[in-house]
Amino acid sequence: MNEDKKNKTSEKENVKKIINVDELKEKKSLKDSNLEKKIKVKSVDKETSSEKKQLTEAKTKSEKKIEPSVKSKENKSKSKVKSSVDTKKENSNLSSVNNKNSRGSNNNKGQSEENEFLEKLVSINRVAKVVKGGRRFSFAALVVVGDGNGLVGHGKGKAKEVPEAIKKATDEAKVNMIRVPLRQARTLHHDIAGRYDAGKVYLRSAPSGTGVIAGGPMRAVFEALGIKDIVAKSVGSSNPHNMIRATFDALKSASSPKLISIRRGLKVNEITKRRKVSNTITESAQDA
Repeated sequence: MNEDKKNKTSEKENVKKIINVDELKEKKSLKDSNLEKKIKVKSVDKETSSEKKQLTEAKTKSEKKIEPSVKSKENKSKSKVKSSVDTKKENSNLSSVNNKNSRGSNNNKGQSEENEFLEKLVSINRVAKVVKGGRRFSFAALVVVGDGNGLVGHGKGKAKEVPEAIKKATDEAKVNMIRVPLRQARTLHHDIAGRYDAGKVYLRSAPSGTGVIAGGPMRAVFEALGIKDIVAKSVGSSNPHNMIRATFDALKSASSPKLISIRRGLKVNEITKRRKVSNTITESAQDA
């Protein structure tokens, strides 16, 4: 009996030992598995942390790259705006300078034109207009304008004040200018006669040194035209308006060898030869 009990107890102890060993093994296996899990988790954490670091580094790099690019873009845009503003200012300054220059040139042209033309005031007359309340007075001016080299014109103006009337007359005279051919830039090529209403005018060419022999209104026309030697006679009306219009009628009919040669299809020498022959014939007839 005792042996049986001993055997049973020994078996029980063996069984307990086996169970304990199994438990130890299980515990070890559990510990190992837990360690592996922990190691895996740590590795995963390390990987995630490394990935996070890489991502953060990439982000910082990209931000650093973007910031200068954005700054450069902003700087470029600012520079473009500044350049556009500068160019606009320069263009405005240039346009203002050009406008000033153009105005100055236009003013200079106007002044030069005014200086080129000779203005002769022929007559000024006070005119009255009768109305219900009484008389309204105004002034009528007659002006002759010329460049002293074959261009001449006349005009009349009426206004309440004298300067304004003269200005109107000069403007009209500059519009109605005619070209008169001159011989040697001093006299007419031939004798002319002109007429306007009751005013009759005779103009004769003269040799050098004769001077301007003419009445007041006609003298103003010849001086503005640039004639230095002429003999003129007014027959009939002595009204300055009629006299000047008669002289302009005569000057419009003035001609020259060049114009006649163009009209007839000849050379200028042929016409001048004929003139010389006719002059010699007339001189010989006068001597006889």
